[in-house]
Amino acid sequence: MKGKFLIAFALLLSFSALSLPLAAHHGNAAYDATKQVNLKGTVTQFIWANPHCVVLFDATDESGQAVHWMAETENPTTMTNMGWLKSSLKPGDAITIRVITVKNGKPIGRIVWVETPSGQKLPGRLLPTVDDAKQ
Repeated sequence: MKGKFLIAFALLLSFSALSLPLAAHHGNAAYDATKQVNLKGTVTQFIWANPHCVVLFDATDESGQAVHWMAETENPTTMTNMGWLKSSLKPGDAITIRVITVKNGKPIGRIVWVETPSGQKLPGRLLPTVDDAKQ
């Protein structure tokens, strides 16, 4: 009986150790959850792919310079469940987008929501943030 318990325990421990890298993939350590920005920009590319969909867009900074942004969101299946389509964004579309920025100040973000040219507001995250509740 003790031998079966040790084998089961060893298998459980091994499975847990092998599963840890999967959880690390979904970490948010690079993002500053307290800093969200709204941007107006033009879509340059919309990548509908696993593990995350990505919107590449150009926005203008305070000095009038074009900045090339990259913003990620969920996987295509989750995006479809939130109302997105592969055709939701096209190059040249003028969008307003809210992103959670990265801590290092680079033009990279995690999408909170995107407003399409037709005025449709599509969520970029499953869970709303504190700031979303104020909108």
